[in-house]
Amino acid sequence: MTGDVMLYVVMLLLPISALVARRLPVGEMVKMALAWLAIFLLLFFVVVAWQEAMGVGAGMRGLLGL
Repeated sequence: MTGDVMLYVVMLLLPISALVARRLPVGEMVKMALAWLAIFLLLFFVVVAWQEAMGVGAGMRGLLGL
């Protein structure tokens, strides 16, 4: 379990450290982070919609509480 947590911490720190190393203004970093969040949310909802269309999304509905 501890190894999993460390993996996620490293996965979070690597992109953050790359942005800090570029010395971008905070406003630019926030805009980039929001853009990436929007991209991943869009992809998540596309996958959920595809699973629903294929009939394999019943488990996802329960997970999301829908």
